[in-house]
Amino acid sequence: MLGCIQQRVLWLACRMIHEANQRSGGEVKVGGHQASSASMVSIMTALWFAHIGGEDKVAVKPHAAPVYHAIKYLTGELDRSALTTLRQQGGLQAYPSRTKDPDVADYSTGSVGLGAVAPLFSALTRRYLDTHFAPRPSARFIATVGDAELDEGNIWEAIADPATEGLANFTMVVDLNRQSLDRVIPDIQAVRLQRFFADAGWHVAEAKYGSRLTAAFAEPGGEALRAHIDAMSNEAYQSLFALEGDALRKKFLDRADAAVRGLADPLDDEALKTLVTDLGGHDLGLLIDTFAQCDAATDRPSVVFAYTIKGWGLPMAGDPMNHAALLTAEQIADFRAAVGLDVPSEWDRFEPDSPEGRWCGSVGGDINNLPSPSRPILPVPAAAGPALVEGTVSTQEAFGRTLTRLGSVDGVADRIVTTSPDVSISTNLGGWINKTGVYAPRERDDHGGAERLLKWAPSPSGQHIELGISEMNLFMLLGQLGLSHEHHGEQLLPIGAVYDPFVLRGLDAFIYGLYNGSRFVVVGTPSGVTLAPEGGAHQSTITPSVGAELPDLVYSEPAYAAEVDWLLCDALDRLGHPDGESSYLRLSTRPIDQRPFGQVLDRLGEVALRDLVLAGGYRLAEPHLTEPGVTLVTTGALVPEALAAHAELQAEGVASSVVHLTSPDRAFRSWQSANDVAIASAGRRRPPNHLQSIVPAEQRGWPVVSVHDGASHSLAWVGSALGTTQVCLGVDRFGESGTIADLYRLTGISCDHIVNAALMAAAPAD
Repeated sequence: MLGCIQQRVLWLACRMIHEANQRSGGEVKVGGHQASSASMVSIMTALWFAHIGGEDKVAVKPHAAPVYHAIKYLTGELDRSALTTLRQQGGLQAYPSRTKDPDVADYSTGSVGLGAVAPLFSALTRRYLDTHFAPRPSARFIATVGDAELDEGNIWEAIADPATEGLANFTMVVDLNRQSLDRVIPDIQAVRLQRFFADAGWHVAEAKYGSRLTAAFAEPGGEALRAHIDAMSNEAYQSLFALEGDALRKKFLDRADAAVRGLADPLDDEALKTLVTDLGGHDLGLLIDTFAQCDAATDRPSVVFAYTIKGWGLPMAGDPMNHAALLTAEQIADFRAAVGLDVPSEWDRFEPDSPEGRWCGSVGGDINNLPSPSRPILPVPAAAGPALVEGTVSTQEAFGRTLTRLGSVDGVADRIVTTSPDVSISTNLGGWINKTGVYAPRERDDHGGAERLLKWAPSPSGQHIELGISEMNLFMLLGQLGLSHEHHGEQLLPIGAVYDPFVLRGLDAFIYGLYNGSRFVVVGTPSGVTLAPEGGAHQSTITPSVGAELPDLVYSEPAYAAEVDWLLCDALDRLGHPDGESSYLRLSTRPIDQRPFGQVLDRLGEVALRDLVLAGGYRLAEPHLTEPGVTLVTTGALVPEALAAHAELQAEGVASSVVHLTSPDRAFRSWQSANDVAIASAGRRRPPNHLQSIVPAEQRGWPVVSVHDGASHSLAWVGSALGTTQVCLGVDRFGESGTIADLYRLTGISCDHIVNAALMAAAPAD
């Protein structure tokens, strides 16, 4: 019965891809992966129809997306009309997408290596939730990956991290078809890969030979047969699948000894091919038994190496160039007839009262996805503490203080979970960790560490997950913590802290988390050339642009302690809103005098100022002169330089004001939104954007000088938003070690540079 279901799944997958390519009309190749789908069909049939249950979560190998859709169609989750929409706008995506496909609610895949370990970090999230809240129903987390995908370094970073040790409910299934995109991989060294997993403490299982070959190995001459097959190169073995009759016999028996020939001679050509191409990755019974063995390994994660053939069951089987190959119309017709269908019935499910139909219905009733309930909105306060209006403090220090205060807020404190890649203390998470502890699934002896500086004794009650030095792991974990409600039914408030320049190291996983619809907060600190003595390797310059450009993420760069408090509380609150998004706070270690903020607070009041801070920015300093002057626009750590330049310009008789953009991202969005309204309703007046609302009408024509501890182009849109000219100052070269004053002069963002730029901008045109 499962064999019949498997054949129908493969047919539907191939037919979907064929339909998509017929639809294009030859304008552009639509693509699809019939061969890759074929190599995975047995693995996925065994998983969905004989192994997983409703609580289990699976990441699907990207190129096997059509197989997944075929399964979900047969089990009743996907409507028939969707089958003809593969790779079409509004239809089934090229690769599984949990936010854009109608039948995927587990993990997006497509950027290889990331889907391979997303369920591993999801299993870690489940373990964390089970130790902090009521235990969830038991669940298994599975990743199906291609062997070439194991080239991705992030996979090895994940399996080597101590935080993922002992996750016995995770299994990785490797589709070992020994092919990459366009080549047969020579000497894939599966034994070496298996040893890597074993050395990391994993249970390693293998589905190499099918039941026919296994039985043959037990016969006289069987050991010689095994040795002969094992000794064949990947290229030679792959070629057998494209051969028939005497050509296959001759190729297979080349250099074979008498024992192998004696075993092969009684077999006719068809039986010989069936025997020698009998791979474990296409033996449904063996696969089901192997998955059960992984469940029995209750102390560690598992990996299954399932030997398959790319293009299995199709005319292209084993062809080293079959990765993007497509069946011809004639081959599709032959395949349709082979599965007992005709053109009117080719998209049909099994008859409901057939054994296959009843089994598909039973499986669908158990595993098909239900819509996730809305995220709960937690009682996050508007502020964790009173606004600081005097003294000097850095935004990084303010972050640590705010987070520690939130650790005392009922209904919020127990939902916060933090993580960092071995930079907890240097990103000011120390106070939080001292309050809540480090997480581990079991109590561990820290040998007196808790009596020294921090409450570092790992325990199940801890709320900080310390990772090794891997930013990819940080963002992979954040992405899964941020899906805790959807996957596990418990809302968490995840916060990750990382050195700002190393946001870029984890960017692929960062994007992956956002694409999956995850919600989390990233704190990048310290940032910019303001981290002067550390040198260019630790000085970030382009991260503001990254933060502003990523969808479903709001980037902010506060300067004052109260701004950090308000922005962080708002970020955590927004994680639960239907239209919420993730947040990225770019912070600094530079202590900043809080008195200028206190003066604005006195002038505007806390409610109004907080609204402006959250909207994107406010006027920090007003002009004392009436004649036309210059608007200085800055953000974050450069506020003191902008204020100093403002004072100097005023003394020189040049009017100036200072606008502090607490979130350049939100201010930019306001401008774009106003443009969108104007475009959608041609002829209507463009509504004011946030910058225009905080800059008086008489000052909007003043030239702008923007200054940022980041690339100069990151604020280059401000002049356009105000409808005026602009001079952009920023960091457009690699930094080096020195003092803050040294590097500000070197990169052209010092007070003197701001003043000179303002004088030039304000000078009458020739």
